[in-house]
Amino acid sequence: MAQNGDHSKEKVVFVGDSRVRRGNGFISPPDYSAYPGKSEAFIPNFLLKEWMVGVVVLVGILVLTISEPAPLGFPANASATVIPIPDWYFLFLYQYLKLPYASGDYIVLGTLGVTGVAFGALLLAPFLDTGRERRFYRRPIASSIMFLSLAAIIYLTNTAWTEYQHEMAETGQIPEDIQREEKAAENKAKGLPTSSAVKANEIAIVDKDDPAMALFKQATCITCHAVDMKGAAGPSLRGVGDTHDKEAILTIIKQGQGQMPPMAETAMAAGLSEQDIDNLAGWLAKQKSEQ
Repeated sequence: MAQNGDHSKEKVVFVGDSRVRRGNGFISPPDYSAYPGKSEAFIPNFLLKEWMVGVVVLVGILVLTISEPAPLGFPANASATVIPIPDWYFLFLYQYLKLPYASGDYIVLGTLGVTGVAFGALLLAPFLDTGRERRFYRRPIASSIMFLSLAAIIYLTNTAWTEYQHEMAETGQIPEDIQREEKAAENKAKGLPTSSAVKANEIAIVDKDDPAMALFKQATCITCHAVDMKGAAGPSLRGVGDTHDKEAILTIIKQGQGQMPPMAETAMAAGLSEQDIDNLAGWLAKQKSEQ
């Protein structure tokens, strides 16, 4: 280089680093095995983890639905004059089908044409948008379609709900779900049932201290009917006396019924006598619900 203002005409040649080898064409990137502890195979390692997470989420949802069943309100009034409306997440479709070009003479266009184009574009998106750019402002077409769809959903949802509120106000109606909630609150204040759900009354064991209770356990009846007689592999025996008398129960013990095999020999092998079986049948016949 020229120094001290000396503008030398000498040609400057930049020499490359001889330690860097010149590449020959496209260099294939190394696979995941070249990065131990930092990457893994998609199949089966990563996919198996995704499945396991999905299973945990599914079990969590099932536990939630079992532990917290959907509350039952009062039955809907079929004779009531109401304005039907779907749940909030379908409001935009509800409003869309009310548009002139999506109903009436254009029902086919609205239900098959427009939706077909929309879902078709969604299916073709991975094949059409193949660029490596992932920043939304560098992908004008895909981003514009996304924002347009989002704006349309928000607009249609808001319009559907606003029109519904105006229709209810003009006709002087109160939404039926609000009526049911008000009725439930009123009944709660009066100490009355707040739901239409029918709760089964618990049937108690009759003569729980009777010696036949011990015979019931000794005869291995608890295997199918459980210690509390509520049933396990077999049906509940609480209240069995409402439908079977002593003779009928003896017949079932000796001859079986349905999928239940004869149990008399099994009971006698467990140490019961004919008299014990007779006493057990008599005690079971006393198992009746309260009248």
